[in-house]
Amino acid sequence: MALFPSPEDLQIRYTRIQSLLQEQQVEACFVHSSVHIYYLTGYVFDGFVYIAREGEPLFFVRKPGALENGNAIPIRKPEDIPGVLKQRNLPLPSTLALEADQLTYNEYLRLQALFQPVQTVNATALLRRSRMLKTPWEIEQFRRSAVRHSEAYTKIPSLFTPGMTDLELQYEIERVMRRLGSIGIFRAFGSHMDIFMGSVLTGKNAETPSPCDFALGGGGAHPSIPIGANGSLIQQGQSVMVDMAGNFTAYLTDMTRVYAYGVLPEKAIQAHRLSIAMHQWLMNNGRPGLACAAIYEQSLQMAADAGLAACFMGIRQQAKFVGHGVGIEINELPVLTARSQDMLQPGMVFAYEPKFVCPGVGAVGIENTYLVMDAGIEKLTDGEEAIMAL
Repeated sequence: MALFPSPEDLQIRYTRIQSLLQEQQVEACFVHSSVHIYYLTGYVFDGFVYIAREGEPLFFVRKPGALENGNAIPIRKPEDIPGVLKQRNLPLPSTLALEADQLTYNEYLRLQALFQPVQTVNATALLRRSRMLKTPWEIEQFRRSAVRHSEAYTKIPSLFTPGMTDLELQYEIERVMRRLGSIGIFRAFGSHMDIFMGSVLTGKNAETPSPCDFALGGGGAHPSIPIGANGSLIQQGQSVMVDMAGNFTAYLTDMTRVYAYGVLPEKAIQAHRLSIAMHQWLMNNGRPGLACAAIYEQSLQMAADAGLAACFMGIRQQAKFVGHGVGIEINELPVLTARSQDMLQPGMVFAYEPKFVCPGVGAVGIENTYLVMDAGIEKLTDGEEAIMAL
């Protein structure tokens, strides 16, 4: 397995971005964030990537040795860049895309003053559209993460001992995942998205809403990160939902499975089976051209038909999406929500997570990561989907 993307694979990304620049009548895109530098080079380095709507990208590197190829140009500060462009007979762009959602205010003003464009647009939105469709090398990274992710989950029942808290079980899951090659901290887009490796929810804590923009909440171990496990004792008759990120490569798989300590109430079992049925509906109907909003509406309708709408995607605070794209960040495009204008396209990789919260019991439901292909969808995250005994 190649650790770095090939020049041909990177060229797919450059061509896609240049097409979007031409479509939006923008002359160039200037990139500084680690996520997008990695996407465009296969490395994270201190510097910038400059992509005009025609020609080869340029890589401006502030620390030598981080990237070495014919288009890597050492600089001391961004103010050196206009001179380099002039030396190469490249004009400063009059319309420029900057990462408005990722740069600080001061960085944004500094780069505007540097290039002095007539118009500045948001490069973050443009780059996220490009990242929505994955390249062959990226898809292979997902497959690699999915295998390790699924393997880690098979070990969870052996990690539990009676008297454990949710945090104690999560520590053991994290240890196993790290030993299998998990990078550990994973990336997320936007504010209120701080979390370490993922979430374990049991009992009443699953009902707790969180300011973090994830499908379900949990009070968290500390007020500074109010999401996920909070030290609750895992008790008989409760579910344990494990939703840990599969960051065994830079490309994340998302996978949720449910375990039970003792026997769960029939309503929880019914809700879990319905989640599996929703995934089966998606497998049967998922193909290019299916509207993301239609997946969301179908999920809501199936929950309502089963009399489980009140506990679907939360109780006190219900998430307004049932899935999301995954990639270098855990929350990429498309989003499976009623407001989405996107349709499934070949090359998309997304997670689908219809979940239910049962008062006093915990959360149930599964999450899988899917790849959209020309004729349907492929499930990447394998493994048992029924509730498993601890």
